[in-house]
Amino acid sequence: MKKRLNLWVMGVVLLWTTFCFAQALAGVVVTDSRGKSIEIPQSVSRVVTISDGMIEAVMTRLGVVDKIVGLGSSCIPKTWAYSYPTMGSLTHEYRDGMNPVTYLNPGLVKLPLVSKFGAGINYEKVVALDPDLILIRTGSCSLCTGEDILEKSIFLLESLGIPLVVLKGPDTFDSPDMVTISNEILLLGQVFQQPEEAGKLSDYLENCVEMIRERTADIPPAQQKKLLLLGLSPNARSQGGAGHVKGLDTIQTYFLDHFVHAKNAYDGSGAWNILNTEQLLSLDPDVIVLVTAWGYHPPVELYEAPYYQSLKDMKAIANKAVSALPWTPCNCEKRLEYPIDVMVMAKTAYPERFKDIHLGQWLLNFYQNVYQVDVKTAKELRSCQWMDWACEEQ
Repeated sequence: MKKRLNLWVMGVVLLWTTFCFAQALAGVVVTDSRGKSIEIPQSVSRVVTISDGMIEAVMTRLGVVDKIVGLGSSCIPKTWAYSYPTMGSLTHEYRDGMNPVTYLNPGLVKLPLVSKFGAGINYEKVVALDPDLILIRTGSCSLCTGEDILEKSIFLLESLGIPLVVLKGPDTFDSPDMVTISNEILLLGQVFQQPEEAGKLSDYLENCVEMIRERTADIPPAQQKKLLLLGLSPNARSQGGAGHVKGLDTIQTYFLDHFVHAKNAYDGSGAWNILNTEQLLSLDPDVIVLVTAWGYHPPVELYEAPYYQSLKDMKAIANKAVSALPWTPCNCEKRLEYPIDVMVMAKTAYPERFKDIHLGQWLLNFYQNVYQVDVKTAKELRSCQWMDWACEEQ
């Protein structure tokens, strides 16, 4: 009897072990941004990403960024420096600008690149890295090609036989909407089996911009400020223009309409419209917000650079109503820092409605909440996005 009992127990243990082993081998099925079901390994250990920092930032928050073995953006491992002349002898210098994920994960600098802007994807290098998962984000600079080329790239990646999960940035939709970023975060939470942590992150970002929306929601259209989203691009100047401006169909205008309740001073479409000096003077916006545009561009460049003195009579420049968005290398799609953009736009347009918020401190709280870091690291993140000017705010 005892022998039979022992055999029965051994049989149960064997069945349970077999079941657990089978469960370990079974994949996790997720539905990506295309609506396609993808089976990925239960335990992912080697990931190749093609993203300008969005995927890598979420993986940083989830504590799985060390699984990345290959990157698809040259803007992640790079640091930047810029300088701007004045009418006098001074030069304003900016050093050590970088993507926040680069500062938080210096090991990313050493990883091989499988793609970069203008060069396509190196499929042989992807295979050589032996990943068990590929994560890509359409709308990233490395993937901001025509629809036919993008479809071909996705087809070729799928043909490698490696699970491929596709995320879609907000600008890849007909109507940009920040809900899509939340969906991306939640999808990555499913991929790495951390749905609760991903939910906390997406909720926090949504709450940040919802607070801004509530503060400005009662501004009637007739009293809404005219805000110009201007990029002081050297490329625009080399083509005879004064800068690039963002149109009505961009994610920046979505921010203005839905959260800031201000009007885009430029009523055309398109993201990189080149306007000359006369055209900018004719717009004469109430406020100007400078965007990343082939370089970082602070207000001091617009105020003091000799090549912008012809714009000094613009209302916003004369009133010193100019601010700059954080340094965002490879600014093709919005990433986790998008609430900073919304806050800067809102405080620039309506300072009286946000006078209780000190932007420098708000930024520290933001970085601490998003990346779960201490105050010292949050200050360093603020610096690497060249936002320390916010500390001077009274």
